[in-house]
Amino acid sequence: MTATDPSIELMRLINGYQVSQALHVAATLGIADQLKDGPKSYDAVAHACGAHPPSLYRLLRALAAVGVFHESGNKQFSLTPLGFCLTSDAPGSTRNYARWIGQRGQWGSWRNLLHSVNSGESALGFTYGTDAWTYRMQHPDEQAVFDSAMTGNSRTEAQAVLEAYDFSRFECVVDVGGGQGLLLKTILLACPRSRGILFDQRQVIASAGEALTSTELGQRCQLIAGSFFETVPAGGDVYVMKVILHDWDDRTSINILRTCRRAMSPTATLVVVERVIGPPNEMPEGKFSDLNMMVQYAAMERTSQEFDDLLKNGGFKMTEIIPTRSPQSIIVAQPMSTE
Repeated sequence: MTATDPSIELMRLINGYQVSQALHVAATLGIADQLKDGPKSYDAVAHACGAHPPSLYRLLRALAAVGVFHESGNKQFSLTPLGFCLTSDAPGSTRNYARWIGQRGQWGSWRNLLHSVNSGESALGFTYGTDAWTYRMQHPDEQAVFDSAMTGNSRTEAQAVLEAYDFSRFECVVDVGGGQGLLLKTILLACPRSRGILFDQRQVIASAGEALTSTELGQRCQLIAGSFFETVPAGGDVYVMKVILHDWDDRTSINILRTCRRAMSPTATLVVVERVIGPPNEMPEGKFSDLNMMVQYAAMERTSQEFDDLLKNGGFKMTEIIPTRSPQSIIVAQPMSTE
């Protein structure tokens, strides 16, 4: 058999979980941070990380074989461009996401993907007897890793959104479900004439407050607590929802959209930042993210047509989809008449 034999390629895909776990361990131990100042021997890295040297060598050489690290002849290891992305302070660092994918709630629920496929239900709920939000509240250590992973992703995505869409024409930006306010902060820093409203649940707003109000943005940014199932602050010129709708099924997402529509003037704009599922046989990242939404939340990523239908049912007309250099696209919509 040759290296291009289909069975060999399929076996590589089957064993993909091994690479995922190896990257998770490398990220958890902070191996890339140990190598960012130059090559080190495996035993020096093991000593710094508190690992068993012979076992760590086996991990390092495996990851070197897939291009994450580089092994020299004297068993020293250095970073490759891929490995540099695992350092804590790299632009667009993936370290915290690699830490997250191996956590009990994430990794353990994926073993019950079959349950989701057979039932349409959340595999996490089936595995742990509760929804993803409650599970993380009950496991604050995992919540902290999740928050760090999402913040890391958001840094790259927020900048990509700003590069692709002009927010400067809007006087008031309302970030619905904006979490720690990273996207809103990015927008306001780039748009000095704009002011913003960060809207999220009370416990989220409490943790986000100091980061926003203690800076020069404090006088331009208002923090409001509440639930987007009930009400959303009125008076915005643009309402932004970043990676919110993919956490919910269609019925719930329509309710969220209708809540926003009630708060918006006829001339306001809705900006939804989400992945858009690509055409058949292409763009696997979005389609596997869709599986993750099914496993974690019994929710979904959507195609452009599904977004169009969803927005119409929520009271909006989709006007354009703008790709960004990140996995996320910008879906722009205008309120439809309520008459």
